[in-house]
Formats: sequence, structure tokens, C-alpha cells
Amino acid sequence: MPAVDWRVTRLSRRRSTVTRAQVETVVGRALGLFGLVFGAQTVPMALEQVGALMPGAGAALMAVMYGAIVGLAVATVTKVAVRTACLAFALLYALALLAWPFLVDDPAALGGAAPWLYYLCTVATTAAVVAVPPAWAAVYTLVVPAGYGVIRFLPAGGAAGPLLAVLDAMYAVVLGVVVLVIVTMLRQAAGAVDSAQEAALERYDVAARLHANEIERVKVDALVHDSVLTTLLSAAAATTPDQQQLAARMARDAVHRLDEAGATGPRALDRVGLPVLVRRLRAALTTFTTPFTVRVVNAGGVELPVEAVEALYAAAVQAMVNSLQHADEPGLSTRRELRIRGVRAGGCVIEIADSGRGFVIEQVPAERLGLRVSIEERMVNAGGAAHVESRIGHGTTVTLAWPQGAGGGA
Repeated sequence: MPAVDWRVTRLSRRRSTVTRAQVETVVGRALGLFGLVFGAQTVPMALEQVGALMPGAGAALMAVMYGAIVGLAVATVTKVAVRTACLAFALLYALALLAWPFLVDDPAALGGAAPWLYYLCTVATTAAVVAVPPAWAAVYTLVVPAGYGVIRFLPAGGAAGPLLAVLDAMYAVVLGVVVLVIVTMLRQAAGAVDSAQEAALERYDVAARLHANEIERVKVDALVHDSVLTTLLSAAAATTPDQQQLAARMARDAVHRLDEAGATGPRALDRVGLPVLVRRLRAALTTFTTPFTVRVVNAGGVELPVEAVEALYAAAVQAMVNSLQHADEPGLSTRRELRIRGVRAGGCVIEIADSGRGFVIEQVPAERLGLRVSIEERMVNAGGAAHVESRIGHGTTVTLAWPQGAGGGA
């Protein structure tokens, strides 16, 4: 019997969508780059104004602010603790601006020039936009430039006239508000794209499953009719040794073909980004009453087949449910972690770990379908692997890898 073509027709490859994570990366790195540029431009003025400050204050202030700028640039480029670095710079800038009048020892030495901190104001307001929610960023964008305007009016700020002080403050506010509006609009657009992509993926997944199930049903029906029923009829009618041997061969062939049919099930060939799986797992965690610590590494740029995403999601959720049901010990708190790691451009490793009671793997009953079928067999059928490590009193770690051998695990 010719094999039934169960494959779902592959859709044309979509362009990568502009996700929220990509927007945050672009905004953060732009902030780090322009922070270095603005910082370099202020160095000559900062050196000129050192003499107007208390002994040692100028050097200390430069070390703090320029060190914070370098730290901000490193954090945004490496994508490590970006929000923390941005928040730290915004706070340090506000504190430095607040301390400026108390650090100036000779206002006349300023010669009416604006404090060099003014030229970093836009960097600080942009850092606040990256680090905190829009409402707080808006407050920072208004309050900090207003504070500078007050300082600019004082002798320690160059004793500018009221009009010039207000204009300087308004200029900083305008720049900060423009950045705030642009970043907020980009975030909202990226969020809408992410939501639309996830909804489309869910609709596609349902359609692909219905299509694959129908094709598989037709295939199994054909096998049963052409192989199993024919074999049973032949065996029932066999009266001679030759007929019985023929019926036995037909039975073995039918069993072999059924095994092949079960081993080559339908596979959805379209690919989706790993961040989609991350969002689905985070959404699943919101339904649990017990929290999991989530750690995600190298998710950007990783794409997986729909079947692999579905298998990883179902197996991970089952592993988390098993942890919630069996890991807790009376009187002791249990730590739980969900670790998701992208492997190159097309692999993923998920670890579900807890510090609970643990168990002896060899003593797990065969009827424990949650471990055997929902986790191990599901991953194997999708082309991946699952590995369980557990010790009594030391907790359990379930490692899911796709494809098999990804990351050297499982």
C-alpha cells in the first residue's frame, strides 16, 4: 500500500516580527551608544569646571558619572542587568544634580556657564524611560529638568536669568518627552505584533492538528482494512499448513506496518520563535498557586518546529504539575525553578528543578503515565529527549531537550 502523505503543506516563511524584546534591545543599545557620545562631549567642560568645585569633588563626580555611563554601555551591549544599570544611572544623575549647589566652592569660576551635568540630562531621562514604567518615567522627565532649571538660576549654576533657565529646562523636557513617546509607541506596537503572532500561531496549530488527525485517521483506516482485516480473514480460512504459514507472515507484516505508522506520525513543519514558547510557559505559571523562578537565556533568534514547541510546552507543564503534586515536604519550603535556554538557532533545553523530597526513579510504577507518557515518550516522539535526575532529600530536575542531544543535555 503506498504511504499516505501526511505532511502539512509548509507556508511561506514569515519575516521575523518586531518583538518587544527586540525593541528593548535596540533602545537599550542606542542609549548605551549615545551615552558614551554625550559623555565624551562633556569631558572638556567637566575638566574646566573642576576648579569651581570643592577640592576632590570634581574628580569624584566625574568618576561616578562617567563610570556609570561606561557601566550602562556595557550592560546594554551584553544585555545583562540593563534595567538595573539604567535605573542606577538615572538615580545617580538626580543625586549628582541635587548635590551640585553644595559642591560648588567658587561660583565665579564657572563664568556663567551651565553645569556640565546639563549635557547628560537627556541620557538620564532616556535611562529612566528604559528602567521604569511610563508614568514614573514621565514624572522623572518633568522633575529632573525642572530641578536643573532651579539650579541654573542659582549662582552655583551660572546665575542665568529666569528666561534662560526656563528655556534650558524646557529644552531638556522636550527632548525627554519625545524619547518617552517614541519608546512607548514602539513598545505598544511590538506588544500588539507579539499578541497577533501568538493568536495566529494558536489558530494555525489548531488547523494543523485537525488536518493531521484527519490524514492519520484515513491512514490508519486504510491499514486496518488492507492489512489487519485481510490477515484475520486469511487466518480464519486457513486449513492447510501452507495457508497457516502465509497467514502468520501476513500477521507479522501487518504488525510491522502498524508499528511504522505509529513511529512516523504527522509533523507540523512551520517554525516559530522560542519567545512564543517562553510566553506560553509564563502564562501557564500564572495558573499555579506556587511560584516558580523563571530564567531565560539566549531566547532571541531561536526558531523551533510547531511540533517541538507543543511537545516542550506539554512536557514542561506536566513536569511542573508533578513538582507541585509530589515535591513538597511537610514543614519545609520548596524552591522551584524553570530554566529555558536557546541552543544555537534551532534548539532548546528546558529544566524544571525543585528542592523537594525527591524519589527513586527505578521505583516509579509503570502506571505513572505523567512521567512516562506525558514527558518522556512525548519528547521522544517529537524528536527530542527527556532526562530525570532525582535523589531522596535533594530534589528533582527534569531536563527536556530538542532536538535530542541539544546543549549536550538529556
